[in-house]
Amino acid sequence: MGFSQALSGVNAASQQLNVVGNNIANSQTTGFKSSSVQFSDVFANSQVGLGTRVADVLQNFSNGNLETTGRNLDLAISGTGFYRFEQEGQIGYSRNGQLTMTAEGDLVNAQGAKIMGYGLGGGPFSDVVAGGQPVAMNIPADDMPASATTQVSGTYNLDASIDPADASMKSSVELLTSNPGVTPETTTDVTYNYSNSFTTYDSLGNARNATVYFEKTANPNEWNGKVALDGFYDTSNDFTLGFDTNGQLDSITQGAATVDQPQVNFTTAQLGGDPAPLAFELDLQGTTQFANDSTQNSLAQDGYTSGTLVGISIANDGTIMRNFTNEKSVAAGQIALVNFRNPEGLKSAGDNMWAATAESGAEVVGTAGVGQFGSIESGTLEASNVDLTKELVDLIIAQRNYQANTNSIRTQSEVMDQIAQLR
Repeated sequence: MGFSQALSGVNAASQQLNVVGNNIANSQTTGFKSSSVQFSDVFANSQVGLGTRVADVLQNFSNGNLETTGRNLDLAISGTGFYRFEQEGQIGYSRNGQLTMTAEGDLVNAQGAKIMGYGLGGGPFSDVVAGGQPVAMNIPADDMPASATTQVSGTYNLDASIDPADASMKSSVELLTSNPGVTPETTTDVTYNYSNSFTTYDSLGNARNATVYFEKTANPNEWNGKVALDGFYDTSNDFTLGFDTNGQLDSITQGAATVDQPQVNFTTAQLGGDPAPLAFELDLQGTTQFANDSTQNSLAQDGYTSGTLVGISIANDGTIMRNFTNEKSVAAGQIALVNFRNPEGLKSAGDNMWAATAESGAEVVGTAGVGQFGSIESGTLEASNVDLTKELVDLIIAQRNYQANTNSIRTQSEVMDQIAQLR
């Protein structure tokens, strides 16, 4: 009698119930991928089959829905790829980007596995070195050192309608010409038609107020520029702007030379004796002379004071940015993504992790948003891709299969009883 066929059906249905039950149990597990059972029939050189067996349990790596959390260390992959984690020398792969930062600055998941990526090339403020072997991501806690201003870029319009002979259109300011703190002090009066101030920084991170005084000369297309720092004036920084008849900047002279950008220099003594000398270029390209009010159109400078780490953020390409109190941001590393030629060949290792196998192939490492890899979305998590409606239907089907096979066993048992009662 065919007890073995029905028994194989019971075993297969039981395994299907286990898989469906596991899917349902993990319907709210972040990054979980559902599985399905593949069956095959069993023949052994006979016309009547010997039943069925589970040929494989296939994982479904389709993307789950992305859900916003608002927490910057919750990361989701929008597209293809896996995070690479390391724990006690073991490498695992996951789609679950729920991270926390340890007191040592490591970015880890709930089990303590460290997420991996590309680190810095040298010190805590060096550049990220992409490529090579991924390393565990660590966020340095070092304060950002101050950086002296080396470049100031500004564009102005200087009023072409100003009459240089009209004293009522000029102002005057008294500026220090002897080194600060030196007595007796010497000063000079500087006249100007327009002035503008901006902040620069010395090597110690001290904010220094720089002012440029513009005065129109007897030449209708020429302006003299004088630079003062915290009220100190040095004539060696003077320059002259020349404009063409269309109001466009035509030439810049400083001293006896024609230059592309005026060079502004203040010595340590002129800065009060503490910081290193301050030297920066004043880029005035784009400055015009039209018959409108003199005004500053744009200004930027590259110096900044020191800063303390206040938090991190993660960009779509996986770059981890450190944010400092001086409003500057510097990279701490870049999270790597990996993929496999056959993701369905990965082996489930628990804790939302998979391990590579010969069936999955070797890992391919890259960065988010490049080539086959999806982008990393901060403040978002990928929900389980379990379709509860489908799983509940499959649960009913598996239950009926199980019942049908048990009925087959019962029927065959009754037939055997009938045969045993024959006289």
